[in-house]
Amino acid sequence: MKNHKTVITCAITGAATKPEQTPYLPITPEQIAESALEAAEAGAAIAHIHVRNIENGRPSMSLELYRDTVDRIKSRNKELIINLTTGPGALYIPSADNLAVAAEGTRLLSAAERVKHIEVIKPDICTMDLNTMNLPGAGIRINHIRVCREMIQRVQAVGVKPELELFDSGDLRIALELLEEGVIQKPALWQFAMGMKYGWDATPATVMYAYNQLPPGAVWSAFGISRTQMPMVAQTWIYGGHVRVGMEDNIYIEKGVLAKSNAELVRKAANIVKDLGGQIANAQEARELFHLK
Repeated sequence: MKNHKTVITCAITGAATKPEQTPYLPITPEQIAESALEAAEAGAAIAHIHVRNIENGRPSMSLELYRDTVDRIKSRNKELIINLTTGPGALYIPSADNLAVAAEGTRLLSAAERVKHIEVIKPDICTMDLNTMNLPGAGIRINHIRVCREMIQRVQAVGVKPELELFDSGDLRIALELLEEGVIQKPALWQFAMGMKYGWDATPATVMYAYNQLPPGAVWSAFGISRTQMPMVAQTWIYGGHVRVGMEDNIYIEKGVLAKSNAELVRKAANIVKDLGGQIANAQEARELFHLK
C-alpha cells in the first residue's frame, strides 16, 4: 500500500460518452469549466478535458473551445492542474467492401494537427495514447509509433508533460522503448486504462502485472471503465497508484443511478481512498508528486 497522498484526476466529458446517454454530461465550455471547478472542490487535483461541439454535443478539436474552457477554469482556480487530450485524430473506419478504403467517420491526422492546441495553450499535462486497437463496433484506433514519437517531442518542447495512456501490454512496451531511447523525458507519468473490451482486463491481477513492468519508483495511475470505475479506485490505491474517475469513463454513481455531476464521482472516489486509510492530495501536492513545473 502507498505511503503518499493520492492524486485524483477527474475526466470531465471525454469523447465517447454520448449526450443522449445522460442529461448531466457537460457540453459547452461554460459547463465543462464549471464541472471541473466543482470536481476540484470535491477533491480532484487534475481536470482531464475534451471539448464538444456546442450545437450537437459531439467531440471537437476546436482550439477556441479549448482556450475558452481553460480560460474559464483558470480565471477562478489557478491551482487546478489542467490535462488536455490529444486522442482525436487516430480513428480509422474501413469500408464494408474494401478494408483499404476509409469509410465516413475516419479521421487520421498528423502529429502536428493533433497537438496544435497543446502547443498554443500549454497545459500542465496532456494525455498521450499509444494504442492501436479495435474498438467495439467497426472502428480501429491507429497510433503509429512514428506519430507518437513526434507528438511526445512536440509537447515536451513547450514544457508539457505527456501522460502515457496505456490500454494493453503492447502500449506499455512501446512506451518503455521510447523511454529507453530518450524520447520520453524522465520521470515519466504512466496511466493504465483498464476495462476496454479489447484491452487490459480491469482486475487486480492485471493491475499488479502492469505496474510491475514499470521502472522502479514510477508514478502511475489507473482507471476503470463503466461499472469497474470505483472497484478500480480501490485496487489502484492498494497497489500504490493514483486514481481517475469522471463521466468520460462512467456515468453512474451506483447501479442504475446516473451521476448528476462529476463532483459526485470524485467525492465517492475520495471516500473510498479515505475509508481504506489514504489521504487525498491537493493540486500543489499533486504537482510535486507528478514532477510538474
